Amino acid sequence: MINQNPEQIARDKIDAKLEEAGWVVQRPKEINFGASLGVAVREFQTDVGPVDYALFVNQKAVGVIEAKPENWGHRITAVEEQSGGYAHAHLKWVKNKEPLPFIYESTGAITRFTDGRDPKPRSREVFSFHRPETLQEWIGQKASLRARLHMIPALNHEGLRECQITAIENLEQSFKQNKPRALIQMATGAGKTFTAITSTYRLLKHADAKRILFLVDTKNLGKQAEQEFMSFVPNDDNRKFTELYTTQRLSGKSPSASRDSQVVISTIQRLYAQLKDEPLDEILEETNPWERLTQPKQPLPVVYNKRIPPEFFDFIFIDECHRSIYNVWQQVLDYFDASLIGLTATPDSRTYGFFEKNIVSEYTHEKAVADKVNVGNEIYVIDTERTRGGVVRANQQVEKRERLTRKKRWELQDADEVYTSNQLDKEIVNPDQIRTVIRTFKEKLPEIFPGRKEVPKTLIFAKTDSHADDIIQTVRKEFGEGNEFCKKVTYQADDPESVLAQFRNDYNPRIAVTVDMIATGTDVKPLECLLFMRDVKSRNYFEQMKGRGTRTFDHDNLRKVTPSATSAKTHYVIVDAVGVTRSLKTASQPLITKPTVPLKDLAMGVMLGANDADTVSSLAGRLARLNLQLDDKDQQRIKEKSGGVELTEIVSNLLASIDSDRIETKARELAKLPANVEPEESLLIQAQDKLVREAAKVLNGPLIELLDNIRRDKEQTIVHDDLDKVIRAEWDGDAKENATALTKDFQEYLEANRDEIEALTIFYSQPARRRDITFDMIRQVMDKLRSDKPKLSPLRVWQAYALLDNYKGEAPDKELTALVGLIRRACGIDETLSDYRATVRRNFQNWIMKRHSGGGEKFNEDQMAWLHMVRDQIINSFHMDRSDLEMAPFDAKGGLGKMYRLFGDRTDVLISEINEALVA
Repeated sequence: MINQNPEQIARDKIDAKLEEAGWVVQRPKEINFGASLGVAVREFQTDVGPVDYALFVNQKAVGVIEAKPENWGHRITAVEEQSGGYAHAHLKWVKNKEPLPFIYESTGAITRFTDGRDPKPRSREVFSFHRPETLQEWIGQKASLRARLHMIPALNHEGLRECQITAIENLEQSFKQNKPRALIQMATGAGKTFTAITSTYRLLKHADAKRILFLVDTKNLGKQAEQEFMSFVPNDDNRKFTELYTTQRLSGKSPSASRDSQVVISTIQRLYAQLKDEPLDEILEETNPWERLTQPKQPLPVVYNKRIPPEFFDFIFIDECHRSIYNVWQQVLDYFDASLIGLTATPDSRTYGFFEKNIVSEYTHEKAVADKVNVGNEIYVIDTERTRGGVVRANQQVEKRERLTRKKRWELQDADEVYTSNQLDKEIVNPDQIRTVIRTFKEKLPEIFPGRKEVPKTLIFAKTDSHADDIIQTVRKEFGEGNEFCKKVTYQADDPESVLAQFRNDYNPRIAVTVDMIATGTDVKPLECLLFMRDVKSRNYFEQMKGRGTRTFDHDNLRKVTPSATSAKTHYVIVDAVGVTRSLKTASQPLITKPTVPLKDLAMGVMLGANDADTVSSLAGRLARLNLQLDDKDQQRIKEKSGGVELTEIVSNLLASIDSDRIETKARELAKLPANVEPEESLLIQAQDKLVREAAKVLNGPLIELLDNIRRDKEQTIVHDDLDKVIRAEWDGDAKENATALTKDFQEYLEANRDEIEALTIFYSQPARRRDITFDMIRQVMDKLRSDKPKLSPLRVWQAYALLDNYKGEAPDKELTALVGLIRRACGIDETLSDYRATVRRNFQNWIMKRHSGGGEKFNEDQMAWLHMVRDQIINSFHMDRSDLEMAPFDAKGGLGKMYRLFGDRTDVLISEINEALVA
């Protein structure tokens, strides 16, 4: 063994890989095809010389392997001609008439594979050799998978958006070009998952794909994807997807992927655990690994698993692929011999690099807004003094509160203590800062969402669970509402999924508070307002959080949860109470030194596979310090969660796992090396990994949660008398500039359509016909405005004009009424903004006074009462004609006949005259 040459070493490694993949390796003189379904025969004779390995499945030759030393890795593709020659040769005793289809080149460290049945056979790197049963199945097929991809029929466009059609058709073209990786960049809310499911359906139905993986990085996203698969009905079949194809979501209750499943939904954390044949604590699926500050320094090791061989999946759709699953987690993806399709709204340079710049869909948020697939946002800023920091003054009684138990006590502050915005809601809690933000938000809601009678569905982003609790209590008090009005939706809340469903579908809660559970990926279409009370440093994460508000929602469905909504969802508002829209953002998660990494992140990282000495020693040190602060009750609680292991022993085991002597001893033990032989570096790394994993076995979700709570179960200072003040609460940017831009956009729209819409033509060019404008004409303007320019909502444009004209009067409560006043202002009938209702009332008063002046006939009391009804009819319907007299309120008063009795032959003239006078 020790004196082997490099080629012999490579063959030993190849033998081991073949055996783990289910092959029996034999020499020519020992051939026994009955030994196994798959037999790999070394040095098998052909008419061009012996091939290193000939592969037989069920006694039939199917492929060859050309073996090379490990130092050939950089030029392994140069061997393809040699291996191809063997595949085309005639094997001794076999008399094969056709070339063998399956060709491998391997050094034992890397293996490349070519399927000769493909349209344009191209080698690709594979983790290991395919199993004999896989090759047997492939041989029985009429065409290879890559050949079948060329047979997929044209896409039926019915029920698909243009962006989805583009993505699917380009993706299928990419498949035909045998590109192993493809990126679908599609704005949040544009239907990425629907696109992926449509593609999955077509691959299963038309390309006879065996099994497809939909990969996510949180349990919540997995559940959401499962619901979309369950509700998906293809446009060429009236059955649901899950009635046609077996779909399985891996979970704690169903941890193993079934061979009968055609679609598997899994987090990458659970898939890795399954490959390693290890259990997974579900707490690791609650947040995506990208958010965790402690990551393994090296890619997570993956070993061959015969239950899930590399060919288990044909295609892998990777949801939210912009996250760093392709750094330390890339080994999991590289394990599978599958095409990778990334789905994201916010790719970065690493995403483009990983998917080899093969972008099959590039559909931005701006394009989605233009196509009315998304809605845009506006930013409203609330800035207060204490949001920036403050001072706890000396010689006053201050409240101390335990974070976990919320127990309170009071003590005398012995010195002035300055606190910063970073300390706020962590070590220092200023209830008046929270109160001031929430109260200002409530007071400004009529300005932010004019005409609304209820609070729009609002999501508040909090810093921590403790901060979320403080916000919830304040919201309920300030709005004068009960528990149903505002609820928490975090992983630590009771039944968060039920609360999320209520928030999405029911009237209450109106406001939800979250830390991270619905920061990304979760669909809440009625959501119209995002209130940020925490800052975010990652650009991608912030874009994902903003994406919660971008979903479109039609008027009928929006009214089911927000009854006073007067139109479909036209935009959403970001209320920035912490400067999140202006703070510096990084392209990805910043590298953070261990001293600032939270204890929970360190523990989760080690439990997840981080085994470097820095991380393990940092965790051990933190736990050792915590151990000094614990009382007997805390120690007992820890033992209950750790299976009886004391914290002292946990710390000792962690430190021992990175002790160099222990690592060297373990390495010798693994390789069975004598004491005088130094282990190689790779063996030392393997030994340290095993020791750390053994020491970390005691770590579990409940234990980590308890340790973190105990650590945090220290006191916060509650500042009651460092009162807050609002610095500004207004639309972001210069308010007058914003208003000018909005009114300019409105005026330009009216100008552009003045010859297309009859009511606008009359207002602009035919003043004599203003009396003929009807309710339906105004409704036509309104409908076209909503369709073409949904952001030009009349009530919003009214606010802009009100600011510019310094209008102090009453704002209209109906959009149509506001629209008439705006048209009159835009086309110059009114020099300044005027409420249409007030204009009609003023014109009515002037008309009456003109009629009553001089010696002319004056209206009596009954006639005046009737004319007041006519005035109100014109206010509500913009026009009055004879047919209106047969409807409310006139019909109850006698209708057309009564008016004739009151005004005689002057009735028709009077109707015409009053129409003209009141809308002048």
